[in-house]
Amino acid sequence: MSIFPKDFLWGGAIAANQAEGAWNIDEKGVAITDTTQHGIAKNEHDEEVLPNTFYPSHEAIDFYHNYERDLELMAEMGFKCFRTSIAWTRIYPTGEEESPNEKGLHFYDCLFDKMLALGIQPVVTISHYETPLALHKKYNGWENKKLISLYIKFCKTIFERFGDKVHYWMTFNEMNNTQTIPYAAAAMDLSGSYSHQLSQIYQAQHNMYVANALANKLAKEIMPDAHMGIMLSLSQAAVYPASPKPEDVFGALQLQRRTFVSSDVQLKGCYPGYVKRIWDEYNVKLDITDEELDLIKKYKSEFLAFSYYRSSTFEDGMKIYGDTGGVVGKPNPYLKNSAWGWPVDPLGLRWMCNLVQDRYDCPMFIVENGLGAVDKISEDGKIHDKERSDYLKKHLKQIGEAIKDGCKVIGYTWWGPIDIVSAGTGEMNKRYGFIYVDRDNDGKGTMKRMKKDSFNVYKEIIETNGNCLF
Repeated sequence: MSIFPKDFLWGGAIAANQAEGAWNIDEKGVAITDTTQHGIAKNEHDEEVLPNTFYPSHEAIDFYHNYERDLELMAEMGFKCFRTSIAWTRIYPTGEEESPNEKGLHFYDCLFDKMLALGIQPVVTISHYETPLALHKKYNGWENKKLISLYIKFCKTIFERFGDKVHYWMTFNEMNNTQTIPYAAAAMDLSGSYSHQLSQIYQAQHNMYVANALANKLAKEIMPDAHMGIMLSLSQAAVYPASPKPEDVFGALQLQRRTFVSSDVQLKGCYPGYVKRIWDEYNVKLDITDEELDLIKKYKSEFLAFSYYRSSTFEDGMKIYGDTGGVVGKPNPYLKNSAWGWPVDPLGLRWMCNLVQDRYDCPMFIVENGLGAVDKISEDGKIHDKERSDYLKKHLKQIGEAIKDGCKVIGYTWWGPIDIVSAGTGEMNKRYGFIYVDRDNDGKGTMKRMKKDSFNVYKEIIETNGNCLF
């Protein structure tokens, strides 16, 4: 018998802003990502697109014009699904237009039609670090409740247009990253005292919880058979205490709760007690209404999708910061690091699956997991990326163990099955893909695609439904 379910969703994942390019083509508006030169995770950005300035995402890998061939390569690997996002600014360039941009809608019609023709299910993140820049400048992003209605207008448009083609949806990408990279996750800048910054963070998260509930409500009305999920970074929650010292152990728990508050609210339907203590102790001031709490309680999400790249360790008193990979903690002497300093911890992924199962007993979808590495073309003209293949196999084996533990894992999409621009650093040389793209950090290259050795490794895994791992 196969360990992985027969209908397991094998695939890969990208984000529109890291792959599509075509940043100002066909009436697309400017997104927050379009003003970042060195990745969106640094919370550093220009107020406008500056002339004569290189922005890696502006051309990216030009998936916008190459998606047909790229998807054919995904189908050759045997993909059952492909996760991408719908760039908000392709549909509503500033977010406040009354009518959607038909050219943007047409592109996604063609994209989803190509996937379906290849037997690949579209999996869509509605908002993946692509908030219109105009909404950041006018409202400071999700700090303002005005974004709720604008987001729901966007949802209504894409649900009505693509509801018969897309059946798996996630409302926001890594919403819990509002805690560490607020510009990316919530399109806002923090200011003032620590108390005020916490108020901004929790208000933005609350506004997204309300938007998530309203999107779930709308989906039930327009797409009764759709599956609506949330998406979080569980690398932020994969925190070990640095020692048995009680303060380290309890501090690690508190750090985990910064992530689990988002899933507690959206999967259980109410705020947990521990977050209310934080609000009291730090004098956090929020605008929360009874009507909004009723919506959150009534329209919960169905599944938890998550990213997992690494674990971290917490020591009492340490300063907490993070990036797109998760919390950056104390060095773990039991783990090896990637070329970018990320600890490689496959067992941590099984641990996260079990935590989710015990806490929520809901379906889970691992929609980001991967290894950023330096790839070199060998003398034989090929890329022998054994490190990536080993990372893939070790993590998938632990997912299999989690399934044997009773975890309801419905799918797995490797992050960046084709090389794309790094969200964390803006680099192309930090490569995740099974497919190489000839483009460097300065935007030079032919854009030619080439299979790496890992391409066939993943192909065999999918062909055997994971049986070759055991």
